[in-house]
Amino acid sequence: MTPSTALLTDRYELTMLQAALADGTAHRRCIFEVFTRRLPHGRRYGVLAGTGRVLEALADFRFGEAELAWLEHERVVDEPTLAWLADYRFTGDIVGYAEGEAFFPLSPVMVVEGTFAEAVLLETLVLSILNYDSAVASAASRMTSAAVDRPVLEMGARRAHEDAAVAAARAAIIGGFVGTSNLEAGRRYGLPTIGTAAHAFTLLHDDEVSAFASQVAQAGVGTTLLVDTYDVKKGVQHALEIAGPGLGAVRLDSGDLAVQAQEVRAQLDAAGAHATKIVVTSDLDEYAIAALAVAPVDSYGVGTSLVTGSGAPTCGMVYKLVSRERADGTMQPVAKVSQSKASVGGLKAAARRLGPDGRATEEVLVTGAEPTVRAWRERARTEPDEALRPLHVPLVTAGVPDERWTGVAGVATATARHHASREELPRGARRLSSDEAALPTVTLTL
Repeated sequence: MTPSTALLTDRYELTMLQAALADGTAHRRCIFEVFTRRLPHGRRYGVLAGTGRVLEALADFRFGEAELAWLEHERVVDEPTLAWLADYRFTGDIVGYAEGEAFFPLSPVMVVEGTFAEAVLLETLVLSILNYDSAVASAASRMTSAAVDRPVLEMGARRAHEDAAVAAARAAIIGGFVGTSNLEAGRRYGLPTIGTAAHAFTLLHDDEVSAFASQVAQAGVGTTLLVDTYDVKKGVQHALEIAGPGLGAVRLDSGDLAVQAQEVRAQLDAAGAHATKIVVTSDLDEYAIAALAVAPVDSYGVGTSLVTGSGAPTCGMVYKLVSRERADGTMQPVAKVSQSKASVGGLKAAARRLGPDGRATEEVLVTGAEPTVRAWRERARTEPDEALRPLHVPLVTAGVPDERWTGVAGVATATARHHASREELPRGARRLSSDEAALPTVTLTL
């Protein structure tokens, strides 16, 4: 049985529900919006990731006997609320940016519509997934931008919580990485897995030659040999003695990687191993990758910096009520006005304005009366405007998730979307130097 995700939430979601059920407001139709007020310092764009995982978690958001018994024992909510939770199913609609899409301040990356009771319970679940996954995907995109055409590999499982490691591997692939060391991520999402041997394998044997011979005997000469356990120059020499010039790759994991890569490349070429690749690891981030741009490196392995968002472990996304049903049945925009935490009320559509060269120039929030915004959103889907690309896609309809965004296929779709979205950004958007958001966010009032 799949574990329930219903208690992956904060207590106040349920206490609000109890009060709303008691005063009769729980069944008012509401619209919640997920957005970030600002990008992390110095970042020029964010990358939305985790959408598919939200939809997968939504399918398991059920209050079973065990969850209800615990809530009753802890007196979190009263009996009428427990009875309501026993039948909980999200029956509303969700639209949002396609997973992998670039986002900017105030981008409405997910819009949840349903009753207050149904929608408010999803806040913590949605934010915990989107904030972490998007932080990792955003870092991954910066790293793969810095690497240009050189492959980048994810190997951060030992630097994260075991479940977060799987999520991070998935998000890294969306951000442009080409493989992961995490087997569960590979199994669950169909990701290519990578890995050969650590220093422990070399240290296990009586000498480096014996270790390399053992590895080659099992994996073939196309394997990657870790050559810096002792002395790099001798390590490369031993690797060539065992595998010959057909050796697949050598890995460097310590020291001055730029200098070592130059020396190792010269040593390999002198031995006729021109096709043998050089893989570098060792606490890399986007800046270290960029610094190795002129070094003869063929691929990079990244761990700690990736799974911690490379200095930005969250995207600061929030889940805010922007419209609610009045007692008379009409919808009313609502907004928070607190200093530095203000929001923009009302249902919104979103689009990206493109210039004549096909590159984005603005992030556009379409506002106005709710029926007018809905009509614009539907028309934008059926009658595309070459200069204004709509960003919202259906994710959940009447409680049923669109399976295009989940599982193995969902990751592939998100990866392709990110590649296209990043290519669409203005020139200079990939610069690692601190700057403002690559696109301004403007409002179009209908």
